[in-house]
Amino acid sequence: MPSPHTFHIPVMGIGFTIDSPLKVARYGISSVISLVDDELIEEMRQYYCRLLHEEYTPITKHDKDCRARRITEYLNLVDRIVRAQFEELRSSPFASGSELTRYFELLPDDSPLKVLYRQMLGAGDPILKEELQWSLRSQISPGEINVNIMTKLDRDYCGRDGQTLSDEFSDALSALRGYALSTLNSGIVFSAGINRRLYSYMEKFKDFYADATGFIKKKIILKVTDYRSSIIQGRFLAKKGLWVSEYRVESGLNCGGHAFASDGFLMGPILEEFKKKKADLISSLHQIYNDALQARKQIPFDKPHEVRITAQGGIGTAKENDFLLNFYELDSTGWATPFLLVPEVTNVDEETLQKLSRATEDDVYLSDVSPLGVPFNNLRGSLSDMEKDRRVEAGRPGSACPKGYLLSNTEFTEKPICTASRQYQKLKIDQLTQLNLNPAVFKQKFMEVVKKACICNDLGASALIKNKIMGKTMKRFTAICPGPNIAYFSKIATLEEMVGHIYGRNNLLNTTPRPHMFIKELKLYVEYFINEIKKIEIKPTEKQIQHWSEFRKNLLEGIEYYRSLFPQMLEETQEYRQKALNELEFWQKKITEFVSNHVVLFPHPVAECAAV
Repeated sequence: MPSPHTFHIPVMGIGFTIDSPLKVARYGISSVISLVDDELIEEMRQYYCRLLHEEYTPITKHDKDCRARRITEYLNLVDRIVRAQFEELRSSPFASGSELTRYFELLPDDSPLKVLYRQMLGAGDPILKEELQWSLRSQISPGEINVNIMTKLDRDYCGRDGQTLSDEFSDALSALRGYALSTLNSGIVFSAGINRRLYSYMEKFKDFYADATGFIKKKIILKVTDYRSSIIQGRFLAKKGLWVSEYRVESGLNCGGHAFASDGFLMGPILEEFKKKKADLISSLHQIYNDALQARKQIPFDKPHEVRITAQGGIGTAKENDFLLNFYELDSTGWATPFLLVPEVTNVDEETLQKLSRATEDDVYLSDVSPLGVPFNNLRGSLSDMEKDRRVEAGRPGSACPKGYLLSNTEFTEKPICTASRQYQKLKIDQLTQLNLNPAVFKQKFMEVVKKACICNDLGASALIKNKIMGKTMKRFTAICPGPNIAYFSKIATLEEMVGHIYGRNNLLNTTPRPHMFIKELKLYVEYFINEIKKIEIKPTEKQIQHWSEFRKNLLEGIEYYRSLFPQMLEETQEYRQKALNELEFWQKKITEFVSNHVVLFPHPVAECAAV
């Protein structure tokens, strides 16, 4: 059954949504569990087994295929709990304060189920009322328990003999296997680009394939930042007889966590392209898909399976939400960062929760703390950053690297190590010391080394702190990665309040002036564009000139698109629309002035800008 809600809760960090389905799925709300950290997953399984008095048998790191088994067992547990929660909800009475009543009260006011529910409430005939109640109970469904694999996190392992284990035991493939062997009927979200060996590994599991009726038990969802990547990944999978059920468009910069910037493509134009080309996308992939099925001696399908287009990243008001759904004909929108302020939905420890509620625009910044080398949205003064700085001041920079999911650097060692680890940072600082650098240069290089944070461990810390799961150590330091949108939300809210905000029943925005989500993203991209170019210390290469010229061109084309789009937002006031147009002018001028001062990188700025 399709979700009765028009929004979903995307994955947040490693631990913030690790158990969100247990809190919202029974109300028809879909959310996403991260599969990065199997140690955290095992600790959460132990926690819930004990909470519910279920037998718990540990799966240790010494057990065969422990990562996949931990994930399977946890997902099966979550599935069982949600099923039980939902059946209890379905059988509860239509009474004030009941779970069943809460289910319907949370729904959008214009949903068919909500309309039928209100009809039932107003029915005076007891027989009609009972019939309507039976109909309502039969039509409800729980939200999906979706999972996420960040495709770039795919560490290989060595056996006890020191030899590298086969591909199937890598981080990403083990996580996929863990999900594939679970009882879940849901979707797996792949983020951070294509991983060919991971995608190819899906061929081994029948749940990713459609049955004779077209039913797919485990759907493939691709998180993308542009249309082109959807085509590339969709074709790769279609050639294997695998259907992509959803393309989840996320803003490259106006989001939480790692920021995978597009080449200057803005969200509005990207969604416009999906809207115009959706039919062509489905048609072309359907042909490739059917050819692959025939090659596998399977019966092709006359009609394509369902394809959903959704969007997330920086949505902050009901008007923005409705515009995205209606104008771009989306199937759902994703709301992440605001839910960090909803304790009954996400795992944020009390100290971090208070910091988030007080966060301003200056407190959320695009940082270099991630060992992946990808820009990372960070909160100033997080517990993780404070501990990182304390270790530097104590003369012991770097983390003990307790989990090692981000091992990638072989600058000093044969086996990869993490750039946030104590081992790497000591080796790198020793190297810098031997170079006899100018003190100012040394300090700059030193700070570049020690700024890296142990995010694969610290992003899961909040779930353990909040649930009082002590484990091996009581010292945990939360890293948190909200999107810039957090600056406009301050109230620590209930589920009802946040869902009501999404559907326009109430307003949770604080008094900080908030630009339209498209303008905010444009600002982030212009600032990124300027800051990245400033990092070029020597004469730019031809490749750099080509890249940044294309980036600038895409930004300016995006501005022109918005210049024609904003007047169409009739639900907004004339004053609001004019303000947005003025902001477009400001950011276009910002680009033009910057380009005119960098003629080496942009040899023909005036002619190109005039063309736009």
